[in-house]
Amino acid sequence: MPRTLLEDEHWTKLLPILRDLGIYSKPNLRRILEGILYRIRTGIPWRDLPEYFGKYHTVYTAYNRWSEKGIFTAILKQLSQESDLEWVAIDGSYIRAHQHCASALSTAGNIHDVTVAPELLDNINLAETELVNADKGYDSDRLREQIEQSGAKANIPYKRNREEKNKDMDWYLYKIRHLVENAFCRLKHFRAIASRYDKLKRNFHSTVLLGCIVMWLPL
Repeated sequence: MPRTLLEDEHWTKLLPILRDLGIYSKPNLRRILEGILYRIRTGIPWRDLPEYFGKYHTVYTAYNRWSEKGIFTAILKQLSQESDLEWVAIDGSYIRAHQHCASALSTAGNIHDVTVAPELLDNINLAETELVNADKGYDSDRLREQIEQSGAKANIPYKRNREEKNKDMDWYLYKIRHLVENAFCRLKHFRAIASRYDKLKRNFHSTVLLGCIVMWLPL
């Protein structure tokens, strides 16, 4: 029997969410989801999925259909709806793309993180956020203005070539931004996240969401 990820308590927490999203609770539903998680953890081709999870095509079809319908996004939103956003930290990371990966990455390697940061923050409800943490790579007047307009403080150090000084920095809170890097490290334990094998950009996004869901379930 292959090693699985979902504990009984995790499944008990996840099943009502799946039902609310219109996923029929058939007898093999848990094994299908475990098969999807097994694939993103190991990075194997779908065709090599162990028979324990059922026919690989059935598992992949469910994954692709749920990805297309935004099911994984909805699951993560429900799991994280009570998250504490008093302090928010943002950062970026690089992943490798396998030669069979056909479409472009979410952002190309030559696109600076600060370029997509405004769009990232647009997807976060900063209404109750007091501070946004980021390293000096995010030193941008446009980004600072966006953060301050939301009512939060931009805890971002200025670059050396800037005339402004860092007298308003909260260096204690700045140090804990390593938690973002910790999250990236945990996500990259999933081989299908550390190296992208999905041909569709949508499906790779769903793979990352699944990694986040696994991280959220025990919380």
